[in-house]
Amino acid sequence: MFTKRRLATLGLAIAGAAIFKLLHLPLPFLFGPMAACLIAALAGANLQGLGQISVAARTILGVAVGASITPEVLTRVPQMMATVALIPLYVALIGLIGVPFFRKMGFGPVTSWYAAMPGGLQDMVIFGTEAGGDGRALSLIHATRVLVIVSVAPLILTTLYGVKLTGAIGAPMMSLPAGELVLMAVAAVVGWKGGERLGLFGASILGPMIVTATLSLAGLIHARPPAEAIVAAQLFIGLSIGVHYVGVTWGELRRVVTSGIAFVLILAALAAGFTEVITLTGLAHPVEAFLAFAPGGQAEMTVLSLVAGADLGFVVLHHLTRIVLVILGAPIAARLMRVRTRPED
Repeated sequence: MFTKRRLATLGLAIAGAAIFKLLHLPLPFLFGPMAACLIAALAGANLQGLGQISVAARTILGVAVGASITPEVLTRVPQMMATVALIPLYVALIGLIGVPFFRKMGFGPVTSWYAAMPGGLQDMVIFGTEAGGDGRALSLIHATRVLVIVSVAPLILTTLYGVKLTGAIGAPMMSLPAGELVLMAVAAVVGWKGGERLGLFGASILGPMIVTATLSLAGLIHARPPAEAIVAAQLFIGLSIGVHYVGVTWGELRRVVTSGIAFVLILAALAAGFTEVITLTGLAHPVEAFLAFAPGGQAEMTVLSLVAGADLGFVVLHHLTRIVLVILGAPIAARLMRVRTRPED
């Protein structure tokens, strides 16, 4: 439902995108809304996220990933297993470093555990809160992780790897067959809602991805969603990142957000190490290796992969492995490590 606050937030996001576009700044439809909403939130503006509309926007990225899964991509999956096998080690190292780090920063054991886990923002907040952690701190820490990674990754891609972030994100809507557009829309809705009914984590992305991949492998879909749809998805993702900081206090900025930024720097160093190993051993190209191990959100990394012209199948397979491993393993490992599951003081 569009309330006045939501309309104002959407207007602010569109204005941010327009300003970034006029100034020829990179990724204007992602960074513009994100910057505008972040600045407004920190200034005390009473913004409101768009709820299910923002969730629906993520289905576009799920369709984009699914459309990129072709028979040719499947033939290369065995070649990717060597780098996918590094994901458990990567996640374990993040946990071994991250949990003591957050404990030292003064957070409780449950909050420290789920703050360190590089899973989906919503999943880690839900798991951590149910286990007795500080849900507000977890939300800000993971939002900061995504914010910093999304902001810094394009700079690394352009300066270190010489990537021009002008990749073709999709063809114009008018150039695509109407039948395929209808199939994409059906795949988005059926995959999303069907995934939710089945209890699929990340249903808004993974559900459409699975349905679209099936249609792609069947030869019924031959293109990604239109450029206009992917631009819209970027706008809503940028908006949602900025809105996470609504109501943040100076105390939270000083303690929680600063801790989140410091942890992201640790993650960046760890990801850089894995990227270097993978590149030197010839297991993958530098850009794909970097994007596959950058610990950002799946939706945000999908957008960056699209504009960087990277191998979308390679990048998404690694992020999917990481997220599945964390979502399934974090609660089990917490019990084995005897992380307490009662409200923290």
